[in-house]
Amino acid sequence: MVLLVLVGSFVGPKSAKAANPVSNADDLVAQHLDSIASPDVRAKLKTRVAQGPVEYKILIGGAGTAQGRVQMASDGKKIIFMMKLSNNVYLGEQFIFNGDKVGVAFSTAQHQRSAFGSFLLAQDAIVREGLLGGTLSTAWPLLDLKDRKAKLSFEGLKKIDGQELYALRYRPKKSSDLEISLYFDPQTYHHVETVYYLESSTSFADFGPSGAVGLAPGSGGQQGGANSATGGTQGSGTAETARARQFPNRYRLTEKFSDFKAVDGVTLPTHEDIQFSQELQNGRTILWDFNLTGLEIGNNVPVDPRNFEVK
Repeated sequence: MVLLVLVGSFVGPKSAKAANPVSNADDLVAQHLDSIASPDVRAKLKTRVAQGPVEYKILIGGAGTAQGRVQMASDGKKIIFMMKLSNNVYLGEQFIFNGDKVGVAFSTAQHQRSAFGSFLLAQDAIVREGLLGGTLSTAWPLLDLKDRKAKLSFEGLKKIDGQELYALRYRPKKSSDLEISLYFDPQTYHHVETVYYLESSTSFADFGPSGAVGLAPGSGGQQGGANSATGGTQGSGTAETARARQFPNRYRLTEKFSDFKAVDGVTLPTHEDIQFSQELQNGRTILWDFNLTGLEIGNNVPVDPRNFEVK
């Protein structure tokens, strides 16, 4: 798979300015869009490619690190987000939206998905709505809310990791149990974080034997997709299992964006950190981190339409 890239030279990041407070979703979105580019420049943006190194780490539920490359390409609302890792167990992830359908590739040569991939396949609004990757893609939904028909709820300033940020609750037109919160810097109006949260009776199976890099030991049930699981204790009839079933499985996906730089009048993040956590009913927990640094970005560059084919 080849992405044609033409990356311009970066200039320094925008300096923070004292911003006027906003009090509703419309004003916040307007200020945010202007933080990306002027209306004239935004109207001319058709495609975008971002690429750079990625480091994968298991923070909880196992041990392991892998290096690789990330490539993101978007054309209007179409997007491909691909992380290819140098590991013979966990090959990485690939998420595609072709304008109609979401596709999630297998994570191993044995045609198995990771818990992360299975989660995004089941909660496909993350990819379908253009939320994954934030402003790094032309599919970013705040660029065209009228067409998306999503509902936004302004929640004012909230303290996140010690920093006050403006918060928006995002609700897709198509009903979803997923809680989606967008956060913005009150000085620059840059989008700096998205949090997706889900409580569900469903768990997402992981692949392969325990103990391998790319896999939290014992983190899933049967291989190959979503299943109603209690971590292998289904049907045991024990009091412990009964107590476990009283609590939902919890999933949290966080995207953080930083190191904003401008090229060709467009200001975008060049660093993204992605964390995915899964807390199962039986107490088993995983936390994965994908660190994308030094991203090179090209706007209005040729992108092969075959990149968006969902197979």
